[in-house]
Amino acid sequence: MISIGIGPLSLSIGHLLLVLAFVVALIVGALIGRKRQTPVSGTLADIFLVAMVTARIGFVVRYFEHYQSDLWGIIDIRDGGFDMVTGLMAALIFTAYLMWKHTAIRRALGSAVAAGLITWGFTSGVIALIHQQTQGFPEVALTNLNEQPVNLETIAQNRPTVVNLWATWCPPCIREMPVLEQAQQRYSGINFVFANQGEHPETIRKFLMEQNLNLSHVLSDRSGSFGRVVGSQGLPTTLFYNAQGTLVDTHMGELSHASLARSLERFD
Repeated sequence: MISIGIGPLSLSIGHLLLVLAFVVALIVGALIGRKRQTPVSGTLADIFLVAMVTARIGFVVRYFEHYQSDLWGIIDIRDGGFDMVTGLMAALIFTAYLMWKHTAIRRALGSAVAAGLITWGFTSGVIALIHQQTQGFPEVALTNLNEQPVNLETIAQNRPTVVNLWATWCPPCIREMPVLEQAQQRYSGINFVFANQGEHPETIRKFLMEQNLNLSHVLSDRSGSFGRVVGSQGLPTTLFYNAQGTLVDTHMGELSHASLARSLERFD
């Protein structure tokens, strides 16, 4: 499972787990804080905000070379670029400071943060184990733009392979296409596959001409079965398979040069 659809919106599992952990922390904090008349919901929100801001800063610092030509991209969090280790450390340090400064909320705040961290760690671990056990490419019917059947394993040829699920009507798909096109030219040892979801080959061909995109391995998944098989409820979704055909990373939403570079590191 990569993402979950909520009405017209789709949330990645990673983001959903963070929200779940925050909600658990709020509930635990409210229950313990009510007994001692020490509300901590506002404090938990501050900790969460500090964690997210520092996680973003940590990510930007780590991949700053990819933002030098687009400084506005630093504040564009649609690429999902967060360094969770940096954010977690900042959250723990800030929590320790607040507990030292405000002794009255120590028990409620400590219990709430601990509950949130345990929830996030456990659920993230379970999802990671599921992904690690995912072997091979999904068996779905794909064709090239001449409507001839194509096998992903034949394209992969024991090389790392990036599979991008997209559609011509999807704005973030369109915005990330130049990023993937440049990566395709830069990383000759990696296959990039563009599996369009649910559209006719002629529609795809017209789109590529209008956008002046030169992409290899553009395929059509007329039934949109690829997304369903891998558990993706939204577009764009990008999947990263190593040379052995094992899924090592996924990205729900728009890719930037920086977030793509982070995912490609999983091939090392």
